[in-house]
Parts: sequence; C-alpha cells; structure tokens
Amino acid sequence: MEKTLPKPIPRPNADSRPYWEACNRGELTYQRCGTCGHAQFYPRSLCIQCKSQDLSWKKSNGRATVYSFTEMHRAAIPSYQANVPYLVALLEMEEGFRLITNVEGPTNQIQIGTKGSIVFEDRGEQKVPKFLPDA
Repeated sequence: MEKTLPKPIPRPNADSRPYWEACNRGELTYQRCGTCGHAQFYPRSLCIQCKSQDLSWKKSNGRATVYSFTEMHRAAIPSYQANVPYLVALLEMEEGFRLITNVEGPTNQIQIGTKGSIVFEDRGEQKVPKFLPDA
C-alpha cells in the first residue's frame, strides 16, 4: 500500500500573515489600494498599479469564475501523486483580482466560465483555499 505524503503547509511572511490568518478563519482576503482603488492578490507591501503603500485588507465574498485551468497528469511534487489527475485553475474573483488554486471535485465539470466559490482545505496548522464549482 502506497503511503500518502502530507501536502506542503504555507509559511507566512510579514506581507502574507494577515491573509493566512484569515484563511484559518475560513475567510478569503485580498488587498485594496486606498490611493488608486486597485484590488490585488497575492499580498505585497506596495500597490502594483501606483506603488502606494496605502493598502488595506478586504474580505472577499468567495465567488469566482474560472478564467483558465490546466489538468495535471503528473504530480508537481510527490505529495500530490495520489490526486492525479487534478486541476489547477486561475480564478477571476468578483472583487476584481485573480487567484490560482486547486479545484475540488471531479475534473470533468470544469471549463472556462465555470462559476463557483472558495472552500478551505485543512492542512493541520494552516487552511488553504480551493475552488468548488457550483453544483
């Protein structure tokens, strides 16, 4: 019997710590610039549009549309081998930022334009977001 390896656990840094703490509460957050209004993800210390440091954390409603995706037939790392094939999707969140994450559920239900929401996978000390398509 093949042993299933644990999946990696993200390690927060100073910029990403508020994001990962929100994930552990079951909330998806992103940054919004107070200067230009740009919504951005992943967490950074500056706005990628105007370079302002006036960033605040906002809670996403978790609703997304698949912008693009790929089906993985070979695991990127050994801990994902038991999940092959699996999907990785680029999501367009309703708030205007994009997020890359794994897809929960059958791989044959996903296409560009599929709508769904974010759910969280518990990896022990850290929860990570995943996309769950609408039924």
